[in-house]
Formats: sequence, C-alpha cells, structure tokens
Amino acid sequence: MHTPHPPRPPYPPPGGDPEESDEFLAARLRNRPEGEAAHSVALLTARHWPSMHDYAAVCLASSGPLAAMVTAAALHRALDRVALGESAVALRPVLLVAVRDTVREWAADDRITGVMPELQKPAGGRGMRAANTMTPENRSLAQRAFRSLPARARCLLWHVEVEAEPISVPAGLLGMDPAVAPGALEQAREKFRQACAHAHQELAPTKDCRFYNRLLDVPIRRGGALLPDVRQHLAECRHCRNTAEQLSHFEGGLGTLLAEAVLGWGARRYLDSRPGRATAGPRGG
Repeated sequence: MHTPHPPRPPYPPPGGDPEESDEFLAARLRNRPEGEAAHSVALLTARHWPSMHDYAAVCLASSGPLAAMVTAAALHRALDRVALGESAVALRPVLLVAVRDTVREWAADDRITGVMPELQKPAGGRGMRAANTMTPENRSLAQRAFRSLPARARCLLWHVEVEAEPISVPAGLLGMDPAVAPGALEQAREKFRQACAHAHQELAPTKDCRFYNRLLDVPIRRGGALLPDVRQHLAECRHCRNTAEQLSHFEGGLGTLLAEAVLGWGARRYLDSRPGRATAGPRGG
C-alpha cells in the first residue's frame, strides 16, 4: 500500500516575491522563535516532501511506510544544517542527496536492517550498500562542474531540466522576477557548459587531453564532426571520451546528465517519476 503524503502544493507565486523564497524561509529558521521556525519548516516541507518521497521510493525500491521514514529523517537532517547557516538557495538537489545518503547509511547498519528488512532489497538499500560510489565515473566531470556553479544557477537548472517544471517554479523559489528568469536560465546553461570544459582541463591526465579540450567542445556545440585526430584520441582516452559524451547532453537531454551527476543511484527512475515529464519530455539545451 502506498504511503500517503501531502499533495503537490502550489509553489510561490510567479511574481517572485523574495519573502516566499526558500532562502527567506530558511533565514527564519536561524535564531528565530519556535513559532516562526515551525512556519518555515511547514512551508519548506510542503514544497519539497513529494519529490523527496518519490526519490526515497526509488532508492528503497518500495513506496511503503519506510519511504516516509527516510524522507522525514533526510528532511530533518538537511534543515538542521540550514538552521546552522547552510544555504537554501538550491535546496531540492541537496534534499534529494540527503534522501539517498540516508538510505545508504541505514542499509549499512545491520542493527537498522534487522528491524527494517525492506532496506535489504537488492534493487534498493542492499545494492546501495554494495556500491563503491553513487556517482558513475562518466559523470564525475559534470558533478564537479555543477557543484562549482552559483546556487541560483543550480536551482534554475535543476527545476527546469531535471524536474521539467516551468521557469516560474524556480523563479518563485528564488524570489526572482519572472521576466529575468529565462535569461538567467540561459546564462546558467552556459556557465554549466563552461564549467564542464574547465573541469576537463583540470582533471586532464595528459598534455594531449588539455590540447584537445577546445577541439572537443566547439564542434559538439556547433553540431559538426570532430577532426580525425580528435576521434583517434577519443578512441584511446577514456577521460576525453567521457567528456565528449557529457558535452553532447547540452544539445538535448541535459536533465539526464544533471540527475546522473548529482544523484547517481536511481537517476533515470527519478526522472521518469517527474510529473512534468509526462507531458513535456526531456528538456534540452
């Protein structure tokens, strides 16, 4: 039986009122009276619980009561950090990672799995326990690039590309004027691409890899063919081959790249669970 959770709530009004932003609500958690903190916790929970619960069900391979327990524990953990000063500007991916890490930690504790046997599913907690890392090797560059972005850019990219929501949603969460949000989104996409190219340079294992950096990015951006010597290098170099594949997502399917880079485990299943994707499909660059 599915565990009931709050219906998907209306987001802040498209007008981008700063007093409805996630960061404004988070600020009220810091050194505020209990009553004001409770108000902020309630609103943040209403906004983010459904997506967190969906991802908990993916991580557990079960939508039973344990998914609600994981969601509550992850939310409590993340909001505690916010109350201590951590930013809430790009809160959704942080909350989802908290869900994933909670499942993995619980699954690694035999005392917990003894009383919560659902954590032992091979497609859920037991599989996560056995995994060496949550982020695939061919997504480490995008993960590094996404982390380097300003929080506002991360919020815009996540909600539009991964959640497949209209631009008014992240604009409201940011308290941003909706008239400037589309331009800010395009800037965020470009910053992310530049950050990926920069990460390729930083992580390049050889001088040849650094040399081929721009020869990779420009043709892929323009939709042209790679030079023969670049193709030969890709055939021999996994690092540059992975870079080229990640850059190709900017021409379509950027949401897949972001979800796999940030979440890793169950990223495709989480994408499929997004209501906006039922009608909009994946968002491209």
